Parts: sequence; structure tokens; C-alpha cells
Amino acid sequence: MYRTNNCGELNINFVNKEVKLSGWVQKIRNLGGMTFIDLRDKYGITQLVFDIETNENLCEKARKLGREYVISVEGKVAERSNKNKKIFTGEIEIIVNKLIILNASETPPFTIEDKTDGGDELRMKYRYLDLRRNVNQKNLILRHKMAFEVRKYLNNLNFVDIETPVLIKSTPEGARDFVVPSRMNKGEFYALPQSPQIFKQLLMIAGYDRYYQIVKCFRDEDLRADRQLEFTQIDCEMSFVEQEDVLEAFEGMAKHLFKKIKNFDYKKKFLQLTYEDAINFYGTDKPDLRFGMKIKNLTEIAKNKNFEVFNNSEFIAGISVEKSANYSRKNLDKLTKFVRKPQIGAKGLVYVKYNEDGSFKSSVDKFYDKKDLSNWAENMNAKKGDLLLILFGEKNHTLNALSELRLEMGERMGLRDNNKFEPLWVVDFPLLEWKEEDKRYNAMHHPFTSPKKEDIHLLDTDASKVRANAYDLVINGVEIGGGSIRIFDKNLQAKMFKLLGFTKEKAENQFGFLMNAFKYGAPPHGGCAFGFDRWVALFADVKSIKDVIAFPKNNSGKDLMINTPSEIEDEQLKELFLQKI
Repeated sequence: MYRTNNCGELNINFVNKEVKLSGWVQKIRNLGGMTFIDLRDKYGITQLVFDIETNENLCEKARKLGREYVISVEGKVAERSNKNKKIFTGEIEIIVNKLIILNASETPPFTIEDKTDGGDELRMKYRYLDLRRNVNQKNLILRHKMAFEVRKYLNNLNFVDIETPVLIKSTPEGARDFVVPSRMNKGEFYALPQSPQIFKQLLMIAGYDRYYQIVKCFRDEDLRADRQLEFTQIDCEMSFVEQEDVLEAFEGMAKHLFKKIKNFDYKKKFLQLTYEDAINFYGTDKPDLRFGMKIKNLTEIAKNKNFEVFNNSEFIAGISVEKSANYSRKNLDKLTKFVRKPQIGAKGLVYVKYNEDGSFKSSVDKFYDKKDLSNWAENMNAKKGDLLLILFGEKNHTLNALSELRLEMGERMGLRDNNKFEPLWVVDFPLLEWKEEDKRYNAMHHPFTSPKKEDIHLLDTDASKVRANAYDLVINGVEIGGGSIRIFDKNLQAKMFKLLGFTKEKAENQFGFLMNAFKYGAPPHGGCAFGFDRWVALFADVKSIKDVIAFPKNNSGKDLMINTPSEIEDEQLKELFLQKI
């Protein structure tokens, strides 16, 4: 037996008991005749004591240990004189009488502590060491607990966990596929699934009624904080449901996770916001509702003055920031630089200070009098002491920039409290979006999303106005997941493929098996897929999903630890009927 207890469970109740512990050496402190060692395992840290007067050889042996040595000790639990109230084991220490070195360690390339001295690239190269840090262990344990609670909730609602294939057929929609050459079928390829979308629909046709899977998905796309080449979805599908049935089921799952993971009892029904309102009021389809600052359209009342910048703009709108009229000119200049960043791309920033005495001070005083500015303030529901921030230009671009400005001001004003959660459903997305460069429609979600019944007739006359039976779950400005009610009629699905530019032959080649399945009694069905990594990152309060994935890739798509992607041998390429370019 290597241990009778772990390093995180001993307390004052164990005093005078003989115990055996094993773990890693966290710290060594040599203080004259005494040596203290912090011993660490997954469960916590326990202080070990070696006394040179009691056992000189043992104390000398302890002093030769290094950081990250793996050791086993035996000794008696004693009450500490200098208690550490920050850790559970801080009232006790172990008076060691036996020490065994299980494995020596080289000095690690960075400190194995919450605040480490290792950069991202170095820590990813030595990810197995980085994962020893308490902060990473907490994140992965949180991930485990969330997966457990998801399964528990869905199992109780009669969902069945069913695996779907990893080697599938390549499809042209969405992101780029990862392709896998077939050795047994010369010149042919599999693809890794971007999601199990078609298979879960086939499971509904097969009569399984309620399916789920916590599943790996693969997309060959550029990386950022909330994306990895391989990621994990909570993938779900239900039969004989309409949109509200799906929202109710997965709103319940979200509330279950709030309660079990964050001890947060969210009793209210989630707000539902149409896509159109989300864009018009917040500039984005994933709004952060922890604070106000709704976007207000000023186009009509701000134009037709002598200010040519506004007169030449398609769209003028702004936000009102409470109690910020005293915002300094220096900070306003920084804000102007912020909105002019290439990734935001605003042409400039107009500000209006609505002072406490009722007066106005703005960057456009030369063109607008007090009556004009008062009209703006009234339109924006501003009060005395507020700051009005206004952007202008092409409509969609300006709304996007206002969304970024709103989030920036929310951050600066301390309104984005990570201990507060404001979930909502964004609904009524457009079914299609026109791609001018391709001169055709693309599916806003995917080709299997059902249009709203009352809009189906518009598919033949004005497809751009068709709304989808689609929905996204957004929490604190993060798109956690989304889904839709699916098309289950083969004629409607064929019309959808035609609108998306598929020839009959191409649709048959890509999705013939699904179209054939529709001939044999497909039930109404719909579902959701949630970004599990994003949800864990949100609850862990970290900015990147890399921090909640055991072995992530870097922003170039590389695993620095195992040095992949890498070249393969010519012989292996030959077996796969491939050759180097």
C-alpha cells in the first residue's frame, strides 16, 4: 500500500494517528535543524516535517530531494503550531519517520504552481507537467462533473446515449472537413464528422425517440479562443417535438447545471429574443444581458444638419453609459482608438456628455445645439450624468462595431460580473443568407433546418425573408449551443437543396441515404448541440477553451507535446495511394 490517506483529507481529528502518504514534492524549506516539505497530490497539500535531532539521516535524505520528486512517507499526524487557514490540511503536519523515493525528477522547465513562470508554448510542450497545476486539475475535474450531471439529467428524461461513426462521408456545407484516405478503397476518402447531424436524424427515423451523445467533432478551420480543431459537443435529438418542447427540455438542463455546478438556482424562464431584435438592440446574435446599454437608432434625427459625416452615413446609432458624463478626454481618445482598430473598423466616435446640471458637451457642438442633443438623449433614454457614444457608417458594420463598443464599456464599468449568469434563447433566425460572391443562398444553420410553417410559401417568392425554426442558447454573451426543428418531408428537403444550389444529382450523391430514409415514415424531430468546451470554460471563468481541454492544439493547430501534425513515411503514403507534392 502506497498510502492510507491522500494529501487533502487529513485534519485535526487525525492527530496522533500513523499514516502513509504518497505524492509529489511541491516545496522544500530548510530551516536549521528542521526541514519542511509540502507534499502534493490531486486532492491537496500536506506539510511534512523532518527533525535533524530526531533522525539526522532521514533529515539529510529529505534535504536532497528536488521539486517534483515522487515520494512515499510514513509518520504521525501532529497539530501545527503555525496553522495555515488557506488549506484544508493547514491545522496539521506529518512528523515523518520513514521516507522512500519512488522516482526522482529533473528540475521542471517551469514552476508547478497556479501562478507559473512558464509561457503558453512551453507549457503546451510539457502539457503533462502543466496538468499537475491545481488550476488545470480544477478545470478538468469541473469538466468531469459537468459531463456527469449532463448524463444524469438526460438519462432521467429517457434519452439514450448512442455512438455514431467517426469515419463518415465528406459533405460540402459548413467548415472544411478533415479527410482520411482509405487503404482498402484506392483513391477514396472518409471524412471526420463536423457533427453527428445526419446520424441523429436517422436515429429519429429509426424510432429511438430521444438520443444524446457527448461526442468529439472535427472542423478544419482557423483557431481562436473558443475554437479547436477537435472539440466536444453535447449532441441531442428528440422526436415528435416542436420548438418549445426542445427549448423546455434544454432550458431544464441548463438550470440543472447552474444548480449542481454553480449552486445557482435560476428559477425564471429564459428570455426569448428574436434574431432581428438581438441584432438591432445589441449588434450581435449572442448578446450579453448582464448589463443594459441597448443600441438606439439615431439615423433619422441626426441627419440633415451641416455635419456631412452623418449625412453621408447609411446608419447612425449609439449607446448610453450610465453615470459616465465625467469620462475624461484622455479616456475618450483611447475609446476612439479602440473603435478604429482594424478588427472593429468604425470610422470614428462621437460623444455627448449629458451633465448633471442638464447641460451638454459633445464632440459635435459645432453642428448640433442643445435642443438637438437633448432630442438624442431623450431618444436614447439617457439621464443626467450619462455619456452617449455614437457610431456611424454602413448599417451592419456599424451594428457590429457598436456591439464591440458596448462590451468594452461593460468591461470598463465593471458590469460583466462573472458570478452572474443571464441566459437567453435567440430565436427566429433567417433560414438562408445570400452569398454575393457565390450568387446563391447558404444555409444560416445547416441544410436540414426547417422553415417556419407560415413562411414556407416565401421559398418560392422571397426566400431571404423565410425564418427558421432555429434557436441558440446564449449565456453572458457566449453562444453555448443551438439547434433547430428539422425538415422531415422529402419534398421540402429537395426544395431546400435546390435553393442552396445543389443539382439533383449532387443532392443524391451527398445525401441520398437521408432522402431515401424520409420515404419510410420520418417523424417530426428536432434537437440541439451544445459546445461542451465553451460551457465548461464559462463555468471555470477562463477565456480560452484550451484551458479546459486536457491536450489542446495551439493556434497553429499543432500539438507541441507530441509534435503533430508531422510527415509520415513514404512507405505509408504508398499504401494509401498518396504522394508528396
